[in-house]
Amino acid sequence: MRYIEGFVVAVPVNNKEAYRELAAKIVPLFKEFGALRVVECWADDVPDGEYTDFRQAVQAKDDEEVVFSWIEYPSKTVRDAANEKMRVDPRMQALGGDMPFDGRRMIYGGFAPLLDE
Repeated sequence: MRYIEGFVVAVPVNNKEAYRELAAKIVPLFKEFGALRVVECWADDVPDGEYTDFRQAVQAKDDEEVVFSWIEYPSKTVRDAANEKMRVDPRMQALGGDMPFDGRRMIYGGFAPLLDE
């Protein structure tokens, strides 16, 4: 069964295009290492919650917007191998030097699908 790695991050609104450009450069690396699909989504209708919400989860500031993204892999084994390759690949290290967001506030994790229709 396929495996999903999900991410939520706050990106300054002024860095939207820089984020999109960085994502476009990184996608080929993910695919080279086994990703089947990469989706990046800029918040469009993200309500404030009473107890928690996407903005609170990443401590988004007033001048930031939430990005929700996921990478689809054929399996967890492929995802794990891809992540290790990404950590040591000099191309990724070169791209990672000037992130258009605060990576310390990114949340992420791996998920095994329960339903895929």
